[in-house]
Amino acid sequence: MPTRIFLALPLRPAIAILAFAAVSSIALLPAAAAADSHAEDPVPEITPAFDANKTAHDPKHTPKITAPDKVKAGEWFDVTVSIGKDAVHPSLAEHFVRYIAIYTGDVEIARTYLHPVFSQPKVTYTIRLKKSTTLRAMEEPNHTAGWISEHPIEVTP
Repeated sequence: MPTRIFLALPLRPAIAILAFAAVSSIALLPAAAAADSHAEDPVPEITPAFDANKTAHDPKHTPKITAPDKVKAGEWFDVTVSIGKDAVHPSLAEHFVRYIAIYTGDVEIARTYLHPVFSQPKVTYTIRLKKSTTLRAMEEPNHTAGWISEHPIEVTP
């Protein structure tokens, strides 16, 4: 009797999977067949809106960086990033800013995730720099790729 139960156990998950596939009309394909199933599909996997970050001006999406043009090396200062240079970006369940980040060069130095409806797309970071650089602010809304703007900062001794 124990041998019979032992042999039947490995079959039960397989039978359950086959039964689920039959009921829900799911095709069970080998991995190679699944990989080739989209070979002739003309629809791209990523929509053009998400292909690349944007740097062109957009009234509601371009980050506005408020920071001094000149600071002393090693001293703390505030950088405020608000989304929308000409108008405030909405904060709705269907249209919102996912996060705001700032970079010095290619290095991210701060990021804030925002909640739709309850968060205004505006953050203030307190940072310090050792050398002159260009700060980049990036915001990513839920419906397109990110938007980027820049602000050069001169660091004096």
